[in-house]
Amino acid sequence: MERDGVQRFKRVCVFCGSNSGNRKVFSDAAFDLGNELVKRKIDLVYGGGSVGLMGLIARTVLDGGCHVLGVIPTALMPLEISGEAVGDVKTVADMHERKAEMARQADAFIALPGGYGTMEELLEMITWSQLGIHEKPVGLLNVDGYFNALLALFDNGVVEGFIKPDARNIVVSAPTAQELILKMEEYKPLHKHVAPRKSWEIEQLGYSKQLGQPE
Repeated sequence: MERDGVQRFKRVCVFCGSNSGNRKVFSDAAFDLGNELVKRKIDLVYGGGSVGLMGLIARTVLDGGCHVLGVIPTALMPLEISGEAVGDVKTVADMHERKAEMARQADAFIALPGGYGTMEELLEMITWSQLGIHEKPVGLLNVDGYFNALLALFDNGVVEGFIKPDARNIVVSAPTAQELILKMEEYKPLHKHVAPRKSWEIEQLGYSKQLGQPE
């Protein structure tokens, strides 16, 4: 979707932790990102939890008048939802279905600081872009350099011949929410897809009809 030649988003999927981290800077970043989405009238798709950074960004977006959709496996509901859920919640069977549904619903992806789960979700969306499953921007909100080591690992993958230089450009990063969204709006894929999009089994990846387009 484009306006004035710049790509815009209706819904952004945010990957983040069910913990808040040890420093206030991480909560501040989640709050800032939530407010930036509200300012741009962008709805939120997220992991469905009401605790940690997940709960903070979801409440910020919902309180700002935008729609919030949480996607959560039934087994994680007692762990990640404390009290009332935030926004609409869709329960799914497992982690695979969760990622597929979040991807189907969103126009772009942003990762806040988080742990193994956040990293796994992020890397799958990067991989899907490399494979040609989607062409949606993937952004890292690099709060206080949290992702510096990961970005350095990607750079080393290029040096050592495991990541193609044009595929390194899949990952967009910035230290602030405003700067990150601006860069993501300008994102254009530079890499060659591993396989043509039409060759993927759409239904198996949780998509419907046209690949990468939410219902």
